[in-house]
Amino acid sequence: MDTKLTLKLDKFVVDSAKEYASAHNKSLSRLVEAYLMSLLNAQSPENKNEIEITPFVKSLKTGVKVPSDLDDKKEYGDYLMDKYK
Repeated sequence: MDTKLTLKLDKFVVDSAKEYASAHNKSLSRLVEAYLMSLLNAQSPENKNEIEITPFVKSLKTGVKVPSDLDDKKEYGDYLMDKYK
């Protein structure tokens, strides 16, 4: 059930938020609701010990599996050796 809420915010913030919401094909109400839900979910007891991953970081996910014993310094050194042969 939706309930009406009146907020008093800085005009610049409201105008910028409206532009952001429009650019992402969302209403400002849904944007605020999603933000408040993320705050509430972060406060739930089962999420207290988990690290929150931001949407930006999630968007970087490639699906590539990296071995746990990978020596990144050696790999990078090998890459540079090949690059500057």
